[in-house]
Parts: sequence; C-alpha cells; structure tokens
Amino acid sequence: MKHLQTGVLLAATLSTGLMAGLFAAFSYAVMPGLARSSDRTLVEAMQGINKAILNPVFMLLFMGAIPLIGLTVFLAWRGHGRPALPWLIAALVLYLVAFMVTSGVNVPLNDQLAGAGDPARIGHLAAVRADFENKWVLWNIIRALLHTAAFACLAWALVVTGTARQSHESKDTAPARSSAPAAPTSGHPGAPRPAEEGPHSPAGILRAFTGTDI
Repeated sequence: MKHLQTGVLLAATLSTGLMAGLFAAFSYAVMPGLARSSDRTLVEAMQGINKAILNPVFMLLFMGAIPLIGLTVFLAWRGHGRPALPWLIAALVLYLVAFMVTSGVNVPLNDQLAGAGDPARIGHLAAVRADFENKWVLWNIIRALLHTAAFACLAWALVVTGTARQSHESKDTAPARSSAPAAPTSGHPGAPRPAEEGPHSPAGILRAFTGTDI
C-alpha cells in the first residue's frame, strides 16, 4: 500500500506542478509580452491559445490532478502517511479553489473573447481587449498562486511522508537489547572467555598450538 501511496502522491505533485508552471508562465511571460502588442495581435493570439490548449494532455493534467490529490488524502486518512494528511487536505482545497477560478472566471472570459469573432472583422478591437485583458490577467495571477501553493503543499507532503516512513522503518529494524546477564569472567573451564582471550588474541593463538591455557 505504501508504494501505491507514493506513486499517487508523485503523480499528483507532478500534475499540480505542471499546472502551476503553466499559469505562472502566462503571468510573468506570455501576458506581459502580449501587453506590448497591438489590440489585434493580443485578441488573435489569445483566441488561438484558448483553442490550442483544449487538448487531451492539458485536460488530463488539469482535471486528473483532482482525483489524484483526493486519493492521496484517502490513503493518508486510512493510516498510510497520516503525518502528511494536513498538507494533502490543504493541497486539495487550494487546487479546488483554483479550479473554480478557472471555470468561473477565466473560461467565461475566453468564451467571451471567442464570441467576439474574427479579429479582422472586429470594428472595436480596443473595447474587446479592454473587456478581456485586465480581468483575465488578474485572475490568472490568482490561480497561478493557488496552484503554486497546492504544489508546495504536495511537495512538503512527500518530505513528511518519507521522513515518517524512514523513522518507522528505523524503529522496526533496530536490534533488540539483550536482557541476558553478563557472561562470567571467572577461570571456570566452561565459562565464556572475555574478548581479549578470543581465538585471535595471543592467548588464543598459543592455546591453539599447545592445547593448554596460559
């Protein structure tokens, strides 16, 4: 079961991290670059991006992270990695809030931009851009921060899970302390000999050759 939890947690962390990176890239690279372009360039570029991003890879990562994180919460709650449970729950909540931001704000804005039609035929490009750009950029920054926070929680959950598992395994493999009394050191023939009289000590070597004790 612990291998299943580790695999699911890794998959959830990777998918969440990829989403965080995607939305963050829009925040600090794509949108600042388009902000310097003309109205037609921005509208045309965003219309094309919004169409291209609806592909199986994006949908698998974006939608698939939710059941993956949910499964990590379930596995931790069942007792496999309970120390990481608070971080996993936090990651799930953050991701769900980010998902609602995307579906409730950014997607409707994308649909609004698509509904404006062909940029070559739009007579009021500046107004279309104004209705879209600032609001979309603001909420994209918010969802990027939410996804990044969820990714950080999952990454820390990996650390906590690994540390807890290592501590548990160390306790399981620790040698049991002997409760037997110390061996007698008297000269009785049947008594065990101390370490200094072992087979590799001078006395042991002499005994091996002469057959007598010293």
